Amino acid sequence: MAAKKIIPGTGGEHYIPYNERTGSESTVYFTRDLSAEGLRKIFSLVNETMTGKIGIKLHTGEKNGPNIIPRPWVEELIKNDLPTATIVETNTYYEGDRYTTSQHLETLKVNGWTFCPVDIMDADGTTALPVKGGKWFKEMYMGKNILNYDSLFVLTHFKGHTQGGFGGSNKNIGIGCADGRIGKAMIHTTPGSSDMWDIAKEEFMERMTESAKAVVDHFGEHITFVNVLRNMSVSCDCEGTAAMPVVTPNIGILASRDILAVDQASVDLVYALSEKDHKDLVERMETRHGLRQLTYMKELQMGNDRYQLVDIDHDNKIILPQEAVKDVVPFHHEH
Repeated sequence: MAAKKIIPGTGGEHYIPYNERTGSESTVYFTRDLSAEGLRKIFSLVNETMTGKIGIKLHTGEKNGPNIIPRPWVEELIKNDLPTATIVETNTYYEGDRYTTSQHLETLKVNGWTFCPVDIMDADGTTALPVKGGKWFKEMYMGKNILNYDSLFVLTHFKGHTQGGFGGSNKNIGIGCADGRIGKAMIHTTPGSSDMWDIAKEEFMERMTESAKAVVDHFGEHITFVNVLRNMSVSCDCEGTAAMPVVTPNIGILASRDILAVDQASVDLVYALSEKDHKDLVERMETRHGLRQLTYMKELQMGNDRYQLVDIDHDNKIILPQEAVKDVVPFHHEH
């Protein structure tokens, strides 16, 4: 009997307004304070389950990549609030500055990630984590050292992405914890294809999301998410210095214990910008059908796409995305 053909969902190019969403609301914290202090303050509101051995999943960037979360912010956070934590990464699927463990270690040095331990989780092989309720996968291959951590802090630079439309927390762990040879191939490439990037649009979003679900389920209560909406190029940090210039205004930092709520709020804040300010990033999300990440997370019951947005700059007032972005200024590079 022929294997049943798996059909991807649809609608990844369609933005669902808040009033058309259903279900419970999660809490998402917001600050406009794009600084080490802002990061530390917002993290303190979502860190209560960060116990035991803590991994920080961070995109540490290609050599000299310009748009990653500023290293001094991360250093201050770790030294003050997470002194025993380890930054965790995996090798890349493509040949570049982080393809092998030795190249990756060299790139980490060039980019200055030398103030705390960095664990390349797939340096010594892989482990398979179960994907519960997935349609593409029953398990996903991760860097095996993921098993050494009790808690995971997912610290994400939110931006556009060539393949995913946008890269938020879902991509940071869905691609970023999968090992560089097996797991990432399962997400990106049809077996036997000569094009390593042949899986795209809804099918790609769903595969990546199932991988993220394996990570979220593995850590259970002991996972938390912070998205930094700054230097939001339409390109990923993995493009390093070749990334397209940034045009989207900087917005702030979002944090939640709910992966769907934090990525949905990030997308909502971008959509809440003026047409001129969000045109490039919205076009990137929609043309790549990236919004399927959000609807599929909801289908997999990974979280809520409705949330209360708590403005920690103004006495924890509940605000709308429009209020969060009303005072943004046109983007300019910091020198």
